[in-house]
Amino acid sequence: MSGLNGTMVEFAANGGTASGYLTKPERGEGRGVVVIQEWWGLVGHIKTVVDRFASVGYVALAPDMYHGEATKSPNDAGKLMMALNIDSAEKDLRGAVDYVASASTGEKIGVIGFCMGGQLALFAASKNDRVGACVDFYGIHPNVQPDYTQIKAPVLGLFAENDGFVNPDVVKELEGKLKAADVSTDFHIYPGVDHAFYNDEREVYNLPAATDAWNRVQDFFGKHLKAS
Repeated sequence: MSGLNGTMVEFAANGGTASGYLTKPERGEGRGVVVIQEWWGLVGHIKTVVDRFASVGYVALAPDMYHGEATKSPNDAGKLMMALNIDSAEKDLRGAVDYVASASTGEKIGVIGFCMGGQLALFAASKNDRVGACVDFYGIHPNVQPDYTQIKAPVLGLFAENDGFVNPDVVKELEGKLKAADVSTDFHIYPGVDHAFYNDEREVYNLPAATDAWNRVQDFFGKHLKAS
């Protein structure tokens, strides 16, 4: 990861400005990706994911959906997630997509989200034609109900068999709804792992599943996000 220097930036959103963590590849340009945080906030793990994308050639931005707040407490994280204003969040995401689009070399932008962010990634894809590919890592948010018929981008879904929030039955139901809406889907449920298996700062981190998932993400975005 040497040579990468992520910075906090401000971008136009929701009639004002929002902030986020941005990293560009060493050559300074590339295809664009918006990374959407878990319920903890814009924490170190999400910034690491942004840097990881930049290391393989993407302009990557993680918008701060909580506007400066973050926590390590599950109770506080739940409160922050439930207090999220969904309309404002969608406008922040739209601003993030527009910002990345202006700095990238591709016609379409990728969105990827984890936990809460996975559901927000689907929501962003349903609201913005600039989204050309969407990745949902074990997404959940009870107040975010995307209109799947409005999603034009293909969706890669990455889930955990032992997920207490998004169990395999929930995953199959989501996949069925997307397919019924004529959304192209590629879903994978990793056996024997838990929710947040990709988060290398959590005890549930699973290296084999996380490695396979990262390879799938790179292949997926590489296929669907063409440089102009």
